[in-house]
Amino acid sequence: MIEKRSELLMPAGNLRKLKMAILYGADAVYLGTPDMSLRTKSEFSLEDVVEGVEFCHKHGRRAYLTLNLFSHNKDIPKLDEYIETVRKVKPDGLIVADPGVFAYVRDKAPDLPLHVSTQSNICSWLSVKFWQDQGADLCVLAREVSFAELTEIREKCPDIKLEAFVHGAMCMTYSGRCLLSNFMAERGANQGNCANSCRWNYKLHVRLKDGTVEELNITEDNAHLFEFLLEEGCRPGQLMPIEEDERGSYILNSKDLCIMPKLNEYLQIGVDSLKVEGRGKSEYYCAIVARAYRMAIDDYYADPDNWDPKPYMRELEAVGNRGYTLAFHEGRLTNYAHDYEHTASLAQWEYAGVVTEVTEDAFLVEVKNKLVAGEVLEFVSPIARETVLLRVYDFEKAANGERVPEVHGSNRTVIRLPFELFDHENLDDLKARFPAFTVLRKERALTDEQWNRVRFDKLVQGLEVTGKDNPKAYERRRDALVESIGEGAEERRFKTNRVGTEGCCGKGCNGCLMFWQDPQYERARDVLLKRKQGEQLTRAEATELKQAG
Repeated sequence: MIEKRSELLMPAGNLRKLKMAILYGADAVYLGTPDMSLRTKSEFSLEDVVEGVEFCHKHGRRAYLTLNLFSHNKDIPKLDEYIETVRKVKPDGLIVADPGVFAYVRDKAPDLPLHVSTQSNICSWLSVKFWQDQGADLCVLAREVSFAELTEIREKCPDIKLEAFVHGAMCMTYSGRCLLSNFMAERGANQGNCANSCRWNYKLHVRLKDGTVEELNITEDNAHLFEFLLEEGCRPGQLMPIEEDERGSYILNSKDLCIMPKLNEYLQIGVDSLKVEGRGKSEYYCAIVARAYRMAIDDYYADPDNWDPKPYMRELEAVGNRGYTLAFHEGRLTNYAHDYEHTASLAQWEYAGVVTEVTEDAFLVEVKNKLVAGEVLEFVSPIARETVLLRVYDFEKAANGERVPEVHGSNRTVIRLPFELFDHENLDDLKARFPAFTVLRKERALTDEQWNRVRFDKLVQGLEVTGKDNPKAYERRRDALVESIGEGAEERRFKTNRVGTEGCCGKGCNGCLMFWQDPQYERARDVLLKRKQGEQLTRAEATELKQAG
């Protein structure tokens, strides 16, 4: 029997994100204010911080405050006031990076648990023991620590808590030690204000002998004339090709960290805190990522021998990402950790809305993205695992009752979804499973280029996770992506067989007129009616039953 359970630690960029992270399964959150933490975009006021910490404690969860700035002389006079404020807020820990600040807080407020930030670049058991001797309660390990190193650190440092990153954006430099952002945008990467210069599009220019500078425009017609090679000074003769086309080069574009395929290994060795990056990410990200890891962690502890990451990876694919990588898990990075063809964050689903209130007869939903007639909205419960699908043919504005075929996302756009639309749900159960702050998502129509990126990302992640090599499949998927990028087609299509009010996915969504009336779904209806409330047909089942009918 496993006695020690790992904590799921989620980011909280503002008060609403904090509440959604907690409601969707986080054991703890980390948050800060702009002046004293490495996140200048923090949207927390002091009042918000107090309310957020109280919200966590009310729900039996923990809240950690960030004090992980690297102090300059001008910052030191603020420390006493900050410490007094922290005492009033009563967080469960203070995240610190600067050794001087650490010592100052330890001496002035010895009752505050101190966590050493990832910005301190802790990569060895020796460093962990150093901080333990200084009085640290927890050490956040650098992203560059491999799993083998993590295992050894755990063995040699059993009496201090360890925290490791499991999900989120990766930095191309050593844990934020970036000069590009400072030099090119005058934004301090190590002060939480990174401009993400590593993800920009870079093009090659040449200076001619007359002093003029011209862009080297590489096309299909002249690409064969050029080959760009890098040579490192200590490796003469080892020429590394750099490819560029009309889009430029993306040689610095890291994929996003996702340890989910190996999460069981972290749970086996007893990593105390599993950290998700993303205080600047959306509330949808906070909810869905927290939900996925919560289910994964709980299922592992319930049945570790039969744990399988696949269903949780499907959840994470619903959140925008640059492709997922295990990063430094095995030690040295491979080419699979970078995306050389495409830099955008992408997902097959998008944020549709959030339930703001549950009335006697309807859900009130704040719309987050454009909704059109025929949309299938998926209600993702913070309480239950089963989601509920609702197909909507028009939208009722909550403010005046007007019914319209299309609405646009805005914090002022609230629609009313009457319970009567949920034609095969138990209403008491429905209201209980989907309280305020419930997230709604919807399928996103993608271009051919985007679909090819999705397929390429899944292949590459599979190769990285399994350790297998399949150069033919890699080249085929990569070339398909490159070709579709060159074509630039803008036509979009859904994964399921529908556009607007036409077509049907066959899963028996609440309110779907086609499913409940069309004879070709007769067998599917019979099967679905025997399922428990809210349980939908899978895509494969829907296809098979439709064909059999």
